[in-house]
Amino acid sequence: MAELLEKIRLGEDSFIEFKEVRFAGQRVNAPHRDSLADELAAFANGRGGVCVLGVDDAREVIGVPLDRLDLVEDFVRQLCLDIVSPPLAPVIERLTLPSSTGEQIPVLKVDVSGSLFVHRSPGGYFHRVGSAKREMAPDYLARLFQQRSQARIIRFDEQPVPRATLDDLAAPLWQRFASTRVQDTRDVLLDKLAMARPDADGTARPTITGVLMASPDPRRWLPNAFIQAVAYRGTDVLPQGDAVYQLDAQDISGPLDAQVLAACHFVKKNMRVFASKEMGRHDLPQYELSAVFEALVNAVAHRDYSIHGAKIRLRMFADRLELYSPGTIPNTMTVESLPYRQAARNEAVTSLLAKCAVPDGDQEFTGRSAMMDKRGEGVQIILDSSERLSGKRPVFSLVDESELLLVIPAAQPADAVQQVLPR
Repeated sequence: MAELLEKIRLGEDSFIEFKEVRFAGQRVNAPHRDSLADELAAFANGRGGVCVLGVDDAREVIGVPLDRLDLVEDFVRQLCLDIVSPPLAPVIERLTLPSSTGEQIPVLKVDVSGSLFVHRSPGGYFHRVGSAKREMAPDYLARLFQQRSQARIIRFDEQPVPRATLDDLAAPLWQRFASTRVQDTRDVLLDKLAMARPDADGTARPTITGVLMASPDPRRWLPNAFIQAVAYRGTDVLPQGDAVYQLDAQDISGPLDAQVLAACHFVKKNMRVFASKEMGRHDLPQYELSAVFEALVNAVAHRDYSIHGAKIRLRMFADRLELYSPGTIPNTMTVESLPYRQAARNEAVTSLLAKCAVPDGDQEFTGRSAMMDKRGEGVQIILDSSERLSGKRPVFSLVDESELLLVIPAAQPADAVQQVLPR
């Protein structure tokens, strides 16, 4: 806070911009959305920066009315999504700063990281020069496109995360990957595991993989890195009369292995188990949990984390389970070849998942000791074990060439004499 106040006192520069916020009725009248989009894109096209909404050009903290904070935050998020290409995902923080009278008043701090892409905003392609944005000259723009295209040759999951520090990684979460035979320092170990890489300035920072596997909440840097799980009462998402149509809902975050296990528990809790007395009572669940486990591991391991605003969606219905994973199928694979071929979009992530032990209490979800086996058997397990249980084969399909959908039919035994919820 003291650092931000000092920057406000010193004025705008290459990394900080001030904007007064004004309103016309129930909409934001200033700053103009196109102008603000240009400013934020300029930061992203450079090394990042901060825009403080609620500070005027005279460096006075005039604030944003408390009851208008949601309105202004929505205004910023929408312009970042709608009129900047590719979209931006700034970190928006609500703060209180002292005004000239000493009163603590709300402001919004919009933190934009330097991007792996070149962003176009309504006015064109901008970058930051001193305290102002400037449209990029054609030769400068061409060099920037070339530089950032080359940077993306490095796998996305091994890219350093701007502004994250190694201290943001929880020691117990990265120490579990340490060898008992080699006594590496933290920095050396994280580099070996592709959990840390130097940024453009040479500062070691967590990679996407590091954040996903060793951060208590990866959403701090990757807002889309979670599983949205919903259990519905019927066979579709529409409300049915006055009945509650959602039985359960949960946003599941944490390290990727923890997300998988929590999602498995969500399925176990919400699926039905059929009880049959033929040849002695036995229980028949709607889903084979080992298939659900494999499907979730594949989803977190192979999804495209670079797609803005896209999360894994787990949806349970009375007759099926749907799992949506962002991103098309990697490399030259097809839906038909999934059971037979291997291709990893996130090699560092899959490598660490193969080293993650499955806790003893969760062994029921899988017959192995690690989260992944990297032998390419997961898809076949999903298809075969689910078909044995329900008599129907699961189906993989692509949605708009940007999302992989898996549908697992629920078991519906005709001889069931009773239904019970899972124990």
